[in-house]
Amino acid sequence: MGSQGRSGTLGNSRPGEGEGEGGETRELQEARVVRGKRRKGKGKAGAGQGGRGRGAEGKPGLQQAQEAAGSWVEAEAEAGPGRDSEGGGSVEEGAGSIEKGDEGSTGAGKEAQGRLDGKEEERRGRTGRREDSRPGKAQGQDCQAWGGIAGTGAAMAAAAEEEAAAREPAARPAAGPALWRLPEELLLLICSYLDMRALGRLAQVCRWLRRFTSCDLLWRRIARASLNSGFTRLGTDLMSNVPVKERVKVSQNWRLGRCREGILLKWRCSQMPWMQLEDDSLYISQANFILAYKFRPDGASLNRRPLGVFAGHDEDVCHFVLANSHIISAGGDGKIGVHKIHSTFTVKYSAHEQEVNCVDCKGGIIVSGSRDRTAKVWPLASGRLGQCLHTIQTEDRVWSIAISPLLSSFVTGTACCGHFSPLRIWDLNSGQLMTHLGSDFPPGAGVLDVMYESPSTLLSCGYDTYVRYWDLRTSVRKCVMEWEEPHDSTLYCLQTDGNHLLATGSSYYGVVRLWDRRQRACLHAFPLTSTPLSSPVYSLRFTTKHLYAALSYNLHVLDFQNP
Repeated sequence: MGSQGRSGTLGNSRPGEGEGEGGETRELQEARVVRGKRRKGKGKAGAGQGGRGRGAEGKPGLQQAQEAAGSWVEAEAEAGPGRDSEGGGSVEEGAGSIEKGDEGSTGAGKEAQGRLDGKEEERRGRTGRREDSRPGKAQGQDCQAWGGIAGTGAAMAAAAEEEAAAREPAARPAAGPALWRLPEELLLLICSYLDMRALGRLAQVCRWLRRFTSCDLLWRRIARASLNSGFTRLGTDLMSNVPVKERVKVSQNWRLGRCREGILLKWRCSQMPWMQLEDDSLYISQANFILAYKFRPDGASLNRRPLGVFAGHDEDVCHFVLANSHIISAGGDGKIGVHKIHSTFTVKYSAHEQEVNCVDCKGGIIVSGSRDRTAKVWPLASGRLGQCLHTIQTEDRVWSIAISPLLSSFVTGTACCGHFSPLRIWDLNSGQLMTHLGSDFPPGAGVLDVMYESPSTLLSCGYDTYVRYWDLRTSVRKCVMEWEEPHDSTLYCLQTDGNHLLATGSSYYGVVRLWDRRQRACLHAFPLTSTPLSSPVYSLRFTTKHLYAALSYNLHVLDFQNP
């Protein structure tokens, strides 16, 4: 008869039944509910049928209680949280049927209750009585799938955030030393006291500091103290389109003498070439022609086909300059040629009785010096070409000439055979002698190259193996600085960056020397020829990255950008 009472459905059981040991059984049932929820709904869809719980049908009491509790947990897992089983019975009614088990099931329930930890007891409160009966669905697999989708969404969101952070420019760090939170103007002032090495190390801290320390304002002071960085002595930037930091990096190669040597052009017979640079083009004289070549992007090579060929002289071109889109050339035939760079316009006229060794042009005025011991002034205006304005008797052969930047005077460098001073300054408007430079030149100390660096300063070199720096504001009798060629070789040409670097070309073995004007000794020497092909360096020019030297048989390049 007891067996028949236990075989009834949960819907027919009474609320008052199962008191006493039914309380313990209810706690066991709630514990198994929590354990069933941990299984994330992996129970079988049709294991239990709603709230129907059967009593012992010929089975031991403990086994009956376990099977009854297990079937209820599986049904609850399939129904999902907050929903009852298909039978419509409440949790209390299911517990009422389970509590009618024998004492063996009660003892097993007590042991299971003792193994529950604190977290399971907290979760019991969340599984309160569900009095509203609603249609149940098997949602265990749905809950598991939703959890997987949520986890995948979180991972995708994290990946998207990382990708967005990588695309965004590096912002100033929000946390860190208080120095980073200062205004940028104050940071610039502080960093302006750092040297080159300290700025390089600071750039390795983070991306924001790397961009901040690349500012031209921080490197301008360092660049002005470096060799050939594109800044003149007065602070004028000659290469504003190139970042200052990059120029400082290349200037270290000039200081250390690190470069790669190459040959740009070769010719079969011996020449005395002269050379000029303009933008990305190189102009060089070969015999009685002037050829224009285009540089390739690396600056260390030329396009083999010349852009233009300028002719007109019957003998070799001794010297030429670029001015006002014109090429003004001086030839061994005593003529001066005027060529338009971007057209075929060419005019030549007889200027001197012997070869014209040098020529210069500024402000529409041409000055020329010749072996016939005269210097002449000519206009560049197309309607007055060939009309001599002044003829100056120098009493000596003129090897070099240069017009002052103020266009008020010009200087001549002679052979120092007919006059005690090879350097004399003449008034450009009247042709009268203004002054002479120096008084202790030995006989034959001819000046082969002279150039103005500013209206009051100029440089000269020649047969006496010295480079001299003159400042007209201090003294005209003695130079303010001089550098001696260590091998007592004649200096054919010189070039300066307008600040600290000075380059000279020697007469033996094609030696190019670099000088730091803050030092007396030579900084570096580059011999470009060997003994069988010893040749002077007739002309040299350099940029912030390359140096070009013209010798008797070829044109050399020293690449300081990619040593």
